[in-house]
This record gives sequence, structure tokens and C-alpha cells, in this order.
Amino acid sequence: MEQLINNAKPSATKIIAEGIKEGIKTLSPAYFALVMATGIISIGTYLMDMEWIAFTLFGLNNLFFVVLWILTILRLVWYFPDFKSDLTNHMAGTGFFTIVAGTCVLGIQYIIIFENFSIAISLLILAILLWLFFTYTIFTTLTTQQNKPTLDKGITGGWLTAIVATQSVSILSALVASHIQQPYRIEVNFFSLSMWLWGGMFYIWMISLIFYRYTFFKFSPGDLAPPYWINMGAMAISTLGGSVLILNAPDAPFLESLLPFLKGFTVFYWATGTWWIPMLIILAIWRHVYKRYPFKYDPLYWGAVFPQGMYAVCTFRMSKALHMPFLHYFYEVFIYLSLIAWVITFIGLLRNLAAKLLTQKNKLSLVNFT
Repeated sequence: MEQLINNAKPSATKIIAEGIKEGIKTLSPAYFALVMATGIISIGTYLMDMEWIAFTLFGLNNLFFVVLWILTILRLVWYFPDFKSDLTNHMAGTGFFTIVAGTCVLGIQYIIIFENFSIAISLLILAILLWLFFTYTIFTTLTTQQNKPTLDKGITGGWLTAIVATQSVSILSALVASHIQQPYRIEVNFFSLSMWLWGGMFYIWMISLIFYRYTFFKFSPGDLAPPYWINMGAMAISTLGGSVLILNAPDAPFLESLLPFLKGFTVFYWATGTWWIPMLIILAIWRHVYKRYPFKYDPLYWGAVFPQGMYAVCTFRMSKALHMPFLHYFYEVFIYLSLIAWVITFIGLLRNLAAKLLTQKNKLSLVNFT
């Protein structure tokens, strides 16, 4: 009888495997924001001569990118219904755009830090294919669904990751264009410009709905999820896209003819993103201090780290493109703020993983005890 009981007990390997599978099953579609945040801060620290931090984050980002792709593919294969459910969900679906943005940010790292264009071009092609798939799959599905949530239950700042993904494709395209020969340079720059303009139009659509939801629907602390920081991040990455196009203008005559427009809209995007920063800080204080909403790790917090790093990088690039050296006060402060935010969130990630390991260990102890 004792032998039968022992045989019925789950093995240590089985318990660990179940824990891993559960983690894969519940993997957030937005987890590639970890790659986005790590990558942009790596780029920022490199541009501001903190090379050892940049190289360390670059190495980590490659690891994060590979691991997250493995986990995502396993989730697609093992738990397709859950994957499909997220893809067609108003709240979760737009999180998949972090895959596009993360892919592009890694490609931008390869160009800026190591000038490795072959890997960057491969990542750009992958990102364009992913952008096409997610854009038309997600928005077609959300449009044709019969049962839809109300606006206050169906939209968050996370929807703006669609704009971030679009602008990341624009930026990587522009950087690739600046290092290839004619006539493809003009064509790729035109593609980059088109994506940049579409991203800006898309932001106007999205932020109108989000601002309307802010001001005319009941707003609780739980509704203020970390991705609301992308309200600012989407403008910051649009600013970076405009700055790169301005720097590319001398090698693309049609861009040079558009310089006043490019410069005006780039400053417009930067000013809008800057306006959001105090508002988001006030709302964060309202959420965690006044309303005492618990502050605990959530993968969505990477969506709050990324905009801070992007604001530092976009301000740095704009200051060079428009010859505004006085902007150094902004990017010098925000690169350190983004680093602090990254470290705090990464510690939260490690503690979260440690807690899950402890849970599995307790399960093993319970099995051995019984």
C-alpha cells in the first residue's frame, strides 16, 4: 500500500515542469516591454558615454529577447486557445505590439552600438512582418467581434503600443536607410516617413479615446495601469522618429523639402510628451499615496520604464537634430531616472521569480512530508 501511495505522489520533476508550464500559459503578451525598456536605456547610456552600462544591458537584452521568444513560441504551441484569446481581447491584444517594438529596439541597438547592419536588417524584416500580422489581425478581429466591452472597460494606455510599434519600425528603417546605397536609400526613407506619419495619425485617434475615457468615465486606482505611461512614450518615440528623419534629410531630397514640417511636428510631439510627464506623476501619486493602491511587481511596469528611457533618448537626438544644446538638462536627468526605474523593476522581477520558485519548493516539501 505504501508503495502505491509513493507511486501516486507527483515527482519533483513533474512539479517543476507544471510550474514552468503554468508560467508559460499565463505569460503576458506585453512582456516584450522588458526588451523595449532594457534596449532603449542601453542606447541612452551609450549615447551619453556610459558604455559599460550600455554593453551590460545590451548583453542582457539579447538574452531577454531569445528567452521571451522561446516562451512565446511554446505558449503558441502548447496553449494556443489562451494565445488566441489574448490576441482577440480588447485589454490584452495590443500587448502583442511590444513584440514588434522590442524587435526594432534590439535592431536599433545593433546599429547604434555596434554598427551591425546585417542583423539590424534581419530584425527590421521580422518586425515589418510582425507589424503587418498583428495590426491587421488584432484590429480586424476587434472590429468584427459581436460582443464588445464598453469604452471604459475596453481601452487602456496599452493600446498606444500600436503607435510605439509603428514608430519603432519607422526609426529602424531610417537608421538602415542612412547606411545603404542609392536608390534604395530614398525608398527606405520614404517608407520610414510614411510609417512615422501613420504613427502620428494613429496617436491622434487613440489619445482622443483615452482622454475621453479619463475625463468622462469613473476612474479607480485599479484602472490606472502602468501602460498609461505610454501616453508619453508614444510621443517620445514619435519625436525620436522625426529627429532621425531630420538627420537623414541631406541624403534624401524629398525629406529636405519637408524639413520645416518635420521640425515643427517633431517639436510638437516632444512638447506633447513633456506635458504628459507631470500629469502622469500626479496620477501615480494619487494612485499609490492618496488611494494607497498596493505597489507590487507586474510585467506591465516595463511599459512605464520604457517611456522614461525613450524620453531621454528622443530629447538627446532632437537636441542634436535641431541644434538645441540647452535640452541637455532634460535628457541628463531622465537617463538616470530611467536607470533607477529599470533597476527597481528588475529587482521586482527577480523577487517575483524567487517567490514562484519558493512556491514550487514548498510543494516539493509537502509532497516529501506526506
